[in-house]
Amino acid sequence: MSEHETRHGQTPHAKLAGMIRGWSGPAEDVSTPIDGLSFFQRTRPTEPDLCLVEPALLVVAQGAKQMFVGGAPHRYDPSGFLITSLEIPGQTQIIEASPDTPCLGLVLKLDQRILARMVARDVTPPRRQRDRSSVAVGTMTPKLIAPLERLVALLDEPDALPFLAPLILQEIHYRLLVSDQGARLWSFVAAGTPNQRILALLNWMKLNYAKPLRVEDLAERAQMSASTFHQHFRELTTMSPLKYQKWLRLNEARQLMLNDHLDAASASYRVGYESPSQFSREYARLFGNPPKRDIEKLRLDVAD
Repeated sequence: MSEHETRHGQTPHAKLAGMIRGWSGPAEDVSTPIDGLSFFQRTRPTEPDLCLVEPALLVVAQGAKQMFVGGAPHRYDPSGFLITSLEIPGQTQIIEASPDTPCLGLVLKLDQRILARMVARDVTPPRRQRDRSSVAVGTMTPKLIAPLERLVALLDEPDALPFLAPLILQEIHYRLLVSDQGARLWSFVAAGTPNQRILALLNWMKLNYAKPLRVEDLAERAQMSASTFHQHFRELTTMSPLKYQKWLRLNEARQLMLNDHLDAASASYRVGYESPSQFSREYARLFGNPPKRDIEKLRLDVAD
C-alpha cells in the first residue's frame, strides 16, 4: 500500500482530485471564478520549465511535482503542500503523471493582507523556522484539506461565492499560519521583521525596475547595512539585488512584446536597457531563445 493511500485504497485527496478533474476537463490549466484560485492537470512527466513563483499555496491532489528555486528541488505530492512567499523565478516539473492517473492540483495565491491582519491579532506560529528560504514544503493535514475541498465545492454554487468564499479563504490562511510552515509565513508579514522589509522592497523594485539602482540605496530603503542586506536578499531570492532587477526587466519586456506587440528594441528601452544587443543576449540567456523566436514560440503554444 502506498504511503499516500488510506486503508480503503484511496488517496486522502481523492475527493479533491475528482473535483479538480471535473472542472478541468481536457484543459491543462484552468482559472476559476474565485480570484487567485486555479487548477492544473498533466498526463505525463515533464522537463523543468521556467516559471514565475508568486506568493501562493500549491497543492497536488494526485501525482507529484517539484519546484526548483535557486537550483534546489522542492518535491510535493498529496502528503505535503508547497508554500511560496516571494515573487521570484523558478522551474516547475511534473514527476508523477500518466493518462490514466494524471497529476492534478491547485494553486491558491496568498493574500498578504489577510495574513498580516491575523498576525496583528496575535496569531503566532507554533515555533520558529531555522532557515530563511522563501519556498518550503509543509505537511498536509485534514484541517487544511477540509477547507480546500469546501472552497472547490463552492464553485458549484456561484450565487454563494461572494458570501462564503471570503470566509473559507480566511480559514485556509489561518490553517497555514498555524501549520508547520506558519513561522515562515509569519516572518514575511509581521511588521518590522527582516523578511517583511525585504518583501516590501521587492514590491517597490517591481514598480521601479527601469530606474538605475544602487545596492547601497536599496539597503538603506530596507533599513539594513549593505552587507546584511546583500546576504539576506540572496538567502531569500537566491540571487543578488541587481540580478533580480535584471530578471524583472526581462520578464516585463517579454510581456510587452507578447501582449503589446512591441519589437525587441522598443521593449528593451522601455524596461531600462540602453543597448538592444545586450538586452537580446541576456534575454536569450534567461529564456533560451532570442526575443523574436521566443515570442513566436509562445504565441504558437497559446494557439495550440
